[in-house]
Amino acid sequence: MTQTALDLARNIDTRACLDTLSDMVRHKSYSETKGERDLAAHMVDIMRNMGLEAELQPVAGERVNAIGIWRGTGGGKSLLFNGHLDTNPVTEGWTVDPWGGIVDEDFIYGIGVSNMKAGDAASLCAVQTLIKAGRRLKGDVILTYVIGELQGGVGTLSAVKAGTRADYFINSEPTDLQAVTMHAAAFTFIIELEGITRHLSKREEAVDAILAATALIPELNAMTFSDAPSDDHRAINRVHVGTVEGALGREMHKWRPPQVADFVRITGSGRYGPGQTETCALADIRNVLDRLEARTPGLKATLRTEHRDGNPMMPAFEVAKDARIVTALSQAYEAIRGTPQPVGAITPPGYYGTDAGHLWAEGGMEGVVCGPGGKYNTMPDERVDVPDYLDMIRIYLMTMADICDLE
Repeated sequence: MTQTALDLARNIDTRACLDTLSDMVRHKSYSETKGERDLAAHMVDIMRNMGLEAELQPVAGERVNAIGIWRGTGGGKSLLFNGHLDTNPVTEGWTVDPWGGIVDEDFIYGIGVSNMKAGDAASLCAVQTLIKAGRRLKGDVILTYVIGELQGGVGTLSAVKAGTRADYFINSEPTDLQAVTMHAAAFTFIIELEGITRHLSKREEAVDAILAATALIPELNAMTFSDAPSDDHRAINRVHVGTVEGALGREMHKWRPPQVADFVRITGSGRYGPGQTETCALADIRNVLDRLEARTPGLKATLRTEHRDGNPMMPAFEVAKDARIVTALSQAYEAIRGTPQPVGAITPPGYYGTDAGHLWAEGGMEGVVCGPGGKYNTMPDERVDVPDYLDMIRIYLMTMADICDLE
């Protein structure tokens, strides 16, 4: 890690960097709306004005990614930064303007600022800092500001299939600046429990589907999967029941509460690590249901998965803790913060699905997940700590200088 890179990192234009992020927040880029495309076009304009090669890359329909390339002088490794521009909708409970780009002494606020415009702005500002300082890298830096992460990563998957690749990548999802080297893949499941109804006067003769569900749910929520090859993999295994509905029959009649409910429908999500399989996860859940049936005579339990039409599922992701990109990032972190960077299958980020899965599985690239934000992610008054955002710019800059070779 050169002193020159450290000096450049320590002297970023903090006001300009905060203004860049505020500007992005002011764009209402809800997923699958015109605002998403407008922000992508805005990002292309910014990158072109910086001197980058930049384009709107078609995804599907009217949806587009913003792709920029800062060409190196030759001979260095290339580094790709990846982050999504689309955001969740604003919920109730906000006390500040979600699109105001408001900055105070501690935080910058806004819908999507943590998930994940701060990460996008950090890579943009790191490149801009080097350009303004008149510095060059030998390797290319590729900025991919994509859409459709909330639809399974359709933007990143499209970019990779179009040939957008590099030697290494950093996905800027919010990890509170920790280096996440493994995260889970996801699946959605539906369980239906069919019991036997009776009037409450004959409850002892019934098989109560709701009662069976109350015993089942804690067991599901405590699960890990039998094919976890290491403690790191097991650490990101998780099952969570998200919805439960119980009543009479598949039509869920609720007007007859004196009867014992004979039908429950449960929906949930599971997480499993790289090298593990959905097939094994479902078999493990099936074993839990078989035991429930055995101790509840007359109960029938069915299990099936649910996949969203037309959208990919995000695959798992993994990189060695001592990989080149991880060590470069961690050395930059320690140079800026004076303490070792947390590295590994860190939760809660390890439970995320991120576009790193597509970059790794489809693109065959070595990378890491590390970005600002996380603590106040996807909640009213979503925000990012100002020092974390600014330090992320510094760390990205130093990582670029290391991987791509600062001239």
